[in-house]
Amino acid sequence: MFGSRTKWRLDPNRFAQALEAHRRAGKELLDLTVSNPTECGVSYPEREILAALADPRALEYAPESKGLREAREAVADYYGGRTGFAGPGERVDIERLLLTSGTSEGYSHIFRLLCETGDEILVPAPSYPLFEFLADLADIRLVPYPLLYDHGWQIDFASLRAALTPRSRAVLVVHPNNPTGTFVKPREAAELMEICAAREMAIVADEVFLDYTGDPQPARTFAFHNPALTFTLSGLSKISLLPQMKLAWMVVTGPQTLAQTAIERLEIIADTYLSPSTPVQLALPKFLALRSGLQVQLQDRISANLAALDGVLRESKLLRRLDREGGWYAVLRVPATGSDEALAVALLERCSVLVHPGHFFNFSRDGFLVLSLIPPEKQFQEGVRRLTNFFEG
Repeated sequence: MFGSRTKWRLDPNRFAQALEAHRRAGKELLDLTVSNPTECGVSYPEREILAALADPRALEYAPESKGLREAREAVADYYGGRTGFAGPGERVDIERLLLTSGTSEGYSHIFRLLCETGDEILVPAPSYPLFEFLADLADIRLVPYPLLYDHGWQIDFASLRAALTPRSRAVLVVHPNNPTGTFVKPREAAELMEICAAREMAIVADEVFLDYTGDPQPARTFAFHNPALTFTLSGLSKISLLPQMKLAWMVVTGPQTLAQTAIERLEIIADTYLSPSTPVQLALPKFLALRSGLQVQLQDRISANLAALDGVLRESKLLRRLDREGGWYAVLRVPATGSDEALAVALLERCSVLVHPGHFFNFSRDGFLVLSLIPPEKQFQEGVRRLTNFFEG
C-alpha cells in the first residue's frame, strides 16, 4: 500500500529510547542540543510582531506565485551592502527571487527542478541529517563529499571530484556549515563554481546561519552573480529567530539563459503549491527589520557560552573544541572510548546532560559530540561542567 520512498526505520534508536525514558521518569535535564530560539529566553518585541500580523490586507486573497512583491523587495533589501564571492554585489533582482514556506520546501522545489529519479546531489559530510529525508521524498540519491579538519575545516576537493558521475546534478554547500560552523572560503567557492559550470551542474547554497559570524564584517553570500547556476536559500527561522512563521526564500543566479529558465520553471512549481501565508508575507518587511535586535541577543548568548566552554576546556587534557567561524554550534573532540551514541547515552543517564552524538551529523568516525551554543547561560555552564567531569573522571 505504501511507497518505498517512505520505508524508513521508525523504531527509536538507543539514544532516543534513553531520552524518552529519562523524560518519563521526570528527571532533571540539561539540554545542550536545544536549537529553538523561542525556547531559549530570547526577549521578543511581542507587540510589534503581533501588530505586523494584523495587517487588514491579510483578509484578501491575491496570490503571486513568486511571493508578494513587497515581501520580495524586503528580502532584496536584506542583501543590500553585502559582498558576493565575485566581488560587491548589485541589488538582488526580485524577479529572480522566490518565497517558500521554509527552506525544506525550497530544497524540494530545487530537487524536482534539477533531477530525474535516481539522479545525485553532492552534500557535505559532516552536515545536517534533514537532507536524507528530503532526498528520499524526491527520489534522488545523496553522495557525500568530506570536509577535512586541519587547523580549520576545508572542502576535500579531490574526494568531491572523485564522487562526480554522469548523474551528478548539483553540489550542496551549507554556508556556514551546520554543525562545524565553517564558511566556504573564496578560493573554495571559485573552485566549486568552476567545477559546476564546466559540468553544467548547479550550486545549492544554504545560508540560513549567514548572519552568525564572529567577524564584524558580513560574510560573503552566494546570492549575487556566479558563473554556475546557483540557488541561495535562507529564511526567517534563523535570520529573525522566528521558526514558527514558516517563511523562507531562494535567490536564483548564474548564466542568463540558465537562470531565466530555472526561475520560469520554479514559478510554475511554486504556483502549484502557493504555500506561504499572506499574513506572514505582509509581515516580512517588519520581521526582517526586527532582526538586528534579536540577533544581538543571540550573538551575546553564543559569545558568553563559547567563553564559558573554552574556560572549562582550558583545564581539560582530554577534550578539545574544534575551530569554528559561525553558526550556533560547537564540535567537541572527545576520547573515542565507545561509539558517540554510547557516550551521549552515558552522559544523559549519569549526568542528565543531553548532547548530540557526532554520527547524527554524519561524522566519518567516532569521537565527536555536538553542543548548541544558545541554551540559557546557567544551564549551559552547568551542563559543560558535568560533561567535563564525566570525561575527566
